[in-house]
Amino acid sequence: MSLHSIHLRKLLKFLYLQGQPRVSAFRSDIRDDLARDRDEPAGGGDFYGPFWRDAKDHVFGIADLRVQTRLRVAANSGRANLYSRLRDGFLTWWDERRRWTNEPFRQAEALRRVCRLPGVNLEIKIANILSVRDGNGEDHFVYPYWFPEPAMTEEMGRIALWTLTIAFPNIDHAALRVLDVIRGQTYSLDRTPLQGNESAIFQRRFRDALAEWERLRCDYE
Repeated sequence: MSLHSIHLRKLLKFLYLQGQPRVSAFRSDIRDDLARDRDEPAGGGDFYGPFWRDAKDHVFGIADLRVQTRLRVAANSGRANLYSRLRDGFLTWWDERRRWTNEPFRQAEALRRVCRLPGVNLEIKIANILSVRDGNGEDHFVYPYWFPEPAMTEEMGRIALWTLTIAFPNIDHAALRVLDVIRGQTYSLDRTPLQGNESAIFQRRFRDALAEWERLRCDYE
């Protein structure tokens, strides 16, 4: 089942979408899930991974994100709006809002994990973190949330940061950031401190989402 093994960013999207947009997202996910069960092609491909590779290359001076975005849009004009919004949001953060500036930037330890949270039967996949070591030898870890909707809220940011602290207990949690890519907005523990109720919020939202997902899945059986 998709909702029992899922990437963190997609889980956040599912937990915080409301009304018909959530129903539509669940139905699409269920169709993809059933197609995979039948060993059939699922979904329309990965729109976000190629962009994020370009963004990482921009950080490390390997390629220019503006140029790479033009090339990707030329290859698939159907992605023009999405890739332009992702590019603009990322560059707003990178050029104007990023607080660490000590170059050169190098690749830091790659973080990747499948973790479990208390109180739910769920595996959360965490990957594609931008890991950067700056010129002072300080590490920065940026987890991307790249969906157009819903926009990340303060509560979503706290849930994401709480999950990351559980998944990576041995790194400096002050170095963690969650980036709402399209809006160029980051969330960190110093500006969005945990309140102690993150587990209760998560469990309630997950139970509600899972019940709706399972109810909708019955329509396909």
